[in-house]
Formats: sequence, C-alpha cells, structure tokens
Amino acid sequence: MSIPTETDVIVIGGGPAGSTCSTLIAQKGLKVDLFERDHFPRFHIGESLIPQTYLTLERLNMLPKMKGSHFVKKHSVQFVNQRGKLSEPFYFADNKPHESSQTWQVRRSEFDHLMLKNAGEHGVNVHEGVRVLEVLFEGDKAVGVRIKTEDRNEQVVRSKVVVDASGQSSILIDRLGLREWDPVLKKAALWTYWKGAFRDTGRDEGATMVIQTEGKNGWFWYIPLHDDIVSVGVVAPFEYLFQNRTKDLEALYFEEVNRAPGVKPRIEQATRCDIFRAEKEYSYRATKAAGNGWALIGDAFGFLDPLYSSGVLLALSSGAMAADTICEGIIKGDTSEQQLRKWEPGFTQGMERMRRLVCEFYEGFSFGRFVKKHPHLKNLVTDVLIGDVFKDEVDVLWPLIDELRQEVALERKAMASGAV
Repeated sequence: MSIPTETDVIVIGGGPAGSTCSTLIAQKGLKVDLFERDHFPRFHIGESLIPQTYLTLERLNMLPKMKGSHFVKKHSVQFVNQRGKLSEPFYFADNKPHESSQTWQVRRSEFDHLMLKNAGEHGVNVHEGVRVLEVLFEGDKAVGVRIKTEDRNEQVVRSKVVVDASGQSSILIDRLGLREWDPVLKKAALWTYWKGAFRDTGRDEGATMVIQTEGKNGWFWYIPLHDDIVSVGVVAPFEYLFQNRTKDLEALYFEEVNRAPGVKPRIEQATRCDIFRAEKEYSYRATKAAGNGWALIGDAFGFLDPLYSSGVLLALSSGAMAADTICEGIIKGDTSEQQLRKWEPGFTQGMERMRRLVCEFYEGFSFGRFVKKHPHLKNLVTDVLIGDVFKDEVDVLWPLIDELRQEVALERKAMASGAV
C-alpha cells in the first residue's frame, strides 16, 4: 500500500488502542493512516479480557470474530489466598446477567492481529514494517510524522491529528516530559507459559486465577489459553522481586512458585513452552492525554498494574473516547488541546477507580467481608471488577471501603494488645 504525503489522522502503533481508534475514525469517513513498526502477529502480554471490553468490541464489529474464534471463554475470576485456599468463583453472569458477562482469554499475538486486520477492513490504511522516527511540530502543534520504511526510505506525512498509540515506549510521552511513575504501584512482573498445566472444566475452564504468595509479598496470575497453554506470572514490588536476588530469571521464578501453594501443584506435571520474561517498574501515567494536534492513548498514555486485567479495556476505552473527540474536532475544524482533551477527565477518573481497587487489594481488602457487610452493594462491586468504571455511581464504595479498613485496623490493634 502506497504511503500518502497527507492524511486526516495518523495513528502510531497497531495494538488494541491504535486499531480501535483508527477503526472508529475511519467509520466516520475520515482518512486514517496507521504506522506499525512490526509485522503482525507479534508477541504481547496482557491476555485476559474483562467483560466491559464487550461494548467497544461491538462498536468495532469485532464480536463475530471473537465468537467464532478458538479463544477460551472466560466466565469468572477466582482468588486463592497465601495458604492455597480457593475463594468461591466470582461468576460475572450470576452477579450481572448480560451477553457481555462472558468474555475471553486471548493470545495477544492473535487477538491484536485480528484487531489490526479489522481496522484495514474498515478503511484504515495499515502500514506494517514502517517506523515513525519523530512527530513533527509547528510551534506546539503536531502536524505530521517523519517515517522510515523497511527499504530505508524516509518520508514526511502530514495530518490534522497525530495519535500516539505506540505503547510503553511512547514517542511523545518522554519527548514532552509527561511521564509520571506511580508513587505506590512500584511493581514488576516475571512470567512464562506452560503446556499441560492444570485446567478446570466446564464453566470454570477459562477462569482467571489471582493467587497470593506466602507472606502476601506478591501474587501470580494463572490464565488458561487455547492449545492447552496456561500463562503463569508473578507480580510483586520491584525491590522485593529483583533487588539483591539472583539474576537468573528461571531460578527467581521458581523461588516464587515455591512460595505459592496455589501455583506449585498446578504446574508440577506441566512442560514449560516459552522463555522467561520480565517487566520492571511499569505503572505510570501521562500528565495530560492530548495537546494541539496530538493525543496519547493506551499504554502510550499510561499503564496500570495488571491485577484486574484492565490493560486491554483501558486500551480500547481510551482509543474509542479519543476517536470520538478527534472526529468531532475535525468535523468542526478544531484540533486544539482544549478540544482533543475533552475525553480525558472521564477516562482518567475511570482509570483512577480501577487503580483504587488495585491499591485496596494490596492493602488487604476482602471482597467477601465487604459484600457480607453491604450485600446491597454487590452489584457495584461487580461493576468495578468487570471494568464498568466510567460512571459516578461506583463512587459510593470508597468511603465504605475506608470505613471497613479502619474497622480491620482497630481489630488488629486490639488483638495485638491482647484485648481480644
């Protein structure tokens, strides 16, 4: 496909955020050129979808592809404590019946490829193997990009808006000095893949498991994928996981497996089928999501701890919200910062709600105890768990969670003093 010298919107990166944003803009009849440096399929972590992704997948006309795929169906999430004791499965449909209550566990190389092909089917000009060298500015306004093709030719492409969806290595976030690392969620991850690991059956086959390690120093994700593959990784504070310990990732991984009674028996009879991979200190957010003629979406805007599998949801949601704002701006001839940031407050508020729930988990929050005390709020707890966080109704939870935390703290203090 030939590369134009001018287009309406340039999208940098073909992951879920970039493919979502470009597809929705192209659906409005605007010219969109997407530049992806790799050739898909390519590896990416973040395999578990949560139910709220359904609404954006529906807008993208992706649901027939998902329903016809071999991706494992996911109906629930289950928590396993540091002693290996399982909680009751948290079934999405039991708590909030809806077609979207069933979602999927995906191999991201395949899912992202489906999404990118879907963008092309909707009129996006997809250019793979093309590297964006820089975003071009006139004053403080983004006006296009300079690219390099695989045959080493360089070219300038101008546009009305440039969308950075280039992931954690975002072109703009560091150039503009916008990245802020999360002061609390200083976590890291170490993972690999297993063939023949334990899988439940029936409705529970595709459940995501969150498995604590002894001492609650970290937790494992356990995500069943198709082809009898299970993704198993540990998340813990960066200092704990990587500082003053062995540099051998395999040895480090098994040290943590041995501290996780909920993991060890599930992989004992399995065969490792991939390398060990690590990500270090990865929770961050940009101080703003857009400026004059440019926007940041997906991981290029921010990344949140993977505890509740919110990564793809945040990618799809930011891509969709930004797309709607960009289309509105181009139609009325306004691509200013004020216009292009209109989606930001609602998105960051939702992201902050998800972050709050992540922090509560690390502080020892018990869903069971909270729901037992406030049974009428079980549906709102469910809303946050499934990713329905872009609404104010869920904010009633936070003062009650604070109240419960104070009660637990008083109980522990009384026990320590011998009063109980």
